[in-house]
Amino acid sequence: MVALPDRPSMSAEEYLAWEPTQEERYEYWDGEVVAMSGGTRNHNRISGNFFRILDDAFVDRPCEVYIADVKVQVEPGQKYFYPDVVVTCDEHDDDPQVVQFPSLIIEVLSPSTEAADRGIKFAKYRQFSTLQEYVLVQVEQPGLEIFRRNQQGQWVLSEYGLGDSLQLESVNLEIAISDLYRQVQFS
Repeated sequence: MVALPDRPSMSAEEYLAWEPTQEERYEYWDGEVVAMSGGTRNHNRISGNFFRILDDAFVDRPCEVYIADVKVQVEPGQKYFYPDVVVTCDEHDDDPQVVQFPSLIIEVLSPSTEAADRGIKFAKYRQFSTLQEYVLVQVEQPGLEIFRRNQQGQWVLSEYGLGDSLQLESVNLEIAISDLYRQVQFS
């Protein structure tokens, strides 16, 4: 993510009107417009695999899954992020531009975004009362971390490898990790 050097600060209302008219995607961080960096083929494949599996699973369910181009309203008027994949199962989530009540957020890690995904973004995402699981997916080698909110409201980490299956409790779905890495080439 790179701040636009020639773009002045703007209000959230200006951002929400301006950003859909742009060819690139931009997040909004407390008045600062931040360009989203491009992803790799592996990054795109993993995001797409996650989306396809979830979308197929939601055919007869009230959950909706979005990939890459739908913002999450983290703090109204302050922060709007683009997760790689986001799921909402809340009937109140009806804003055409943003998801406000996510239950599951997935970030596919890259060297340029990993620190923010693990740090400031996760800190902000944890403020959602509806968020039950936060998934971080490795791109350089197979591996996945899931942070799950337990009954006491604490976030508990579990790690998974290529031969494992992931149980997404937030959407009651089991996924083979190998399916998430289908057609991904590792060096």
